[in-house]
Amino acid sequence: MGRMHSRGKGISASALPYKRTPPSWLKISTQDVEENIICKFAKKGLAPSQIGVILRDSHGIAQVKSVTGSKILRILKAHGLAPEIPEDLYHLIKKAVSIRKHLERNRKDKDSKFRLILVESRIHRLARYYKKTKKLPPVWKYESTTASTLVA
Repeated sequence: MGRMHSRGKGISASALPYKRTPPSWLKISTQDVEENIICKFAKKGLAPSQIGVILRDSHGIAQVKSVTGSKILRILKAHGLAPEIPEDLYHLIKKAVSIRKHLERNRKDKDSKFRLILVESRIHRLARYYKKTKKLPPVWKYESTTASTLVA
């Protein structure tokens, strides 16, 4: 399946490790990973994907699910540290806010106006999906005037 608003096909992806078991050289216990590492970074305000990158690069944990048995977001939900809006929706809102800020300074930038329309349509589509899957409350609505408070 191709990209939504571009010509790319989106074929390339990273390969997952073949083994689903934690590596034998990894000496960190499940409890340490959950409480000491993941929750510590979540309390600092890092997103689940950023926590995964830190675990991969600094601690040698390629797949959190192979070590703990559950994914990062599920661990965060269990400890009550999950973000209130999903991460991909958050980043799209952040992008829309930055484009609006750019358009305040550069009113004649037609391409940015068009890109803002595309980003906001993606936001509405994702919001509809998350309402359907009950990850967002049914009364949640994206409004460009209040979007900067969601991202701040």
